[in-house]
Amino acid sequence: MKILHIGKKGNLERYSRSDSVLLKMALADVPIGQPVETYLKAGGDADFIVVDAISPVPGDLIRKMPNLKMIHSEGVAFNQIDLKAADDCGVYVCNAKGMNAVAVAEQAVLLMVGMLRDVVHGDAQVRSGLQIQTKEGYISRGDLLELSDCAVGLVGYGDIAKETARLLRAYGVSTIYYNKRHRLSEAEEQAQGVIYAPLKALLERSDIVSLHLPVNETTARIADRRFFAAMRPGSYFVNTARGELVDDGALIEALETGKLAMAGLDTLDGEPVQKNHPLLNQSEAVERKLIFSPHIGGITRQSFFRSYYMIDEAVRAVCAGQRPEHVVNRV
Repeated sequence: MKILHIGKKGNLERYSRSDSVLLKMALADVPIGQPVETYLKAGGDADFIVVDAISPVPGDLIRKMPNLKMIHSEGVAFNQIDLKAADDCGVYVCNAKGMNAVAVAEQAVLLMVGMLRDVVHGDAQVRSGLQIQTKEGYISRGDLLELSDCAVGLVGYGDIAKETARLLRAYGVSTIYYNKRHRLSEAEEQAQGVIYAPLKALLERSDIVSLHLPVNETTARIADRRFFAAMRPGSYFVNTARGELVDDGALIEALETGKLAMAGLDTLDGEPVQKNHPLLNQSEAVERKLIFSPHIGGITRQSFFRSYYMIDEAVRAVCAGQRPEHVVNRV
């Protein structure tokens, strides 16, 4: 058996358990962004593809791998894999569902607290020798908030949002959620400490709004001018999901007008982000209202260990003639 790994070299050895079946297989370890011919030369005879969540797996590659049985994303995303080609070839496509839920939830809460405590500006002021003046300014204005002062609205309620709600319970937060597909039962809502509201009502009632949606034709640019207009004046916005969910022009406008107090963003539209990105070229007043992190919410060490445990289990299942878990295509 052989694995074609498309991604960061050494991930398989780095994150697999010592008894993993993955370590017993032949391995072709190839970086992302290579031509199909390169992948075929290195691993065209492979039985499995393990792929970085953002790397394409085109149909041309799938169709030319006669032994291929399964493609497994290292992460939750699988939108770059040609699912139709996989269906046509009888190849399972799986994702590591939930592998980064705790990590991304922690990042969301980090950005919330970072905004409420103005952490980036505070750091800069201390480094500039203005510690006491900055502290006195916060005291005189009374504008530093605790999470328990806020109602937090979670737009989307999958694995990551549920973990975010779990963490927020420890802060005594009133948590509102919106999920288009499925509302929890009353008992589930009580157990998870959340309240359901339609999207518009959630935006109107929340001091902090956090996105937890996949990107598709119905969710792309969901955070547009109407979205921000419905939010409370002076509220906060968090995105740890996908940059494509946000209309950057609408976000900038909301920050300029004061509709939003701040935005905390772990992901931007158009990654890898370049210096000419619109959100990086704003006035000092708007820049002051932005906290960025480099899309690291889901890449903790433990997330990758969880991912490779799932991949190992899926490979074992396929080798035993069984259907693996977390299949996302129609095979």
